[in-house]
Amino acid sequence: MDPLDLNNASETHPLFPSGEWEGFYTYAQGPGAEQFKMHFSLNFANKEVSGGGSDNIGPFVWKGIYDTEGLWCKMTKYYATHTVFYDGNVDENGIWGTWEITPSMTGGFHLWPKKNEETAQVEAVDSLVLENIVRVPSSVPN
Repeated sequence: MDPLDLNNASETHPLFPSGEWEGFYTYAQGPGAEQFKMHFSLNFANKEVSGGGSDNIGPFVWKGIYDTEGLWCKMTKYYATHTVFYDGNVDENGIWGTWEITPSMTGGFHLWPKKNEETAQVEAVDSLVLENIVRVPSSVPN
């Protein structure tokens, strides 16, 4: 890719990172709903999102749009046998909202960027550093 080609530039907004994602969908609403896991990749660029992955139904492809100002994302999930529409809000916890198979099936979902091993290690070190900072005495004995 030509670095000067702005039409293919990946999104720089921190809430829309391209890469590996994971999450779940439910057939019911609420905290007790059974969660069906999915793993996939997403590419955010020029207000369009695309990607693909798999879940318990099978392989799928994502296509959609997103907005960094309104913090929303609308995607269509294409399986070989059917299509599912996802309508979500975006925050520091990922993308969450409702899905629909027209005309009458709906449920909830939550998607988030997958943490790689390095990110998890950095977060663990940061947590330890914070714990040690809290334990440092406020005054030094003479």
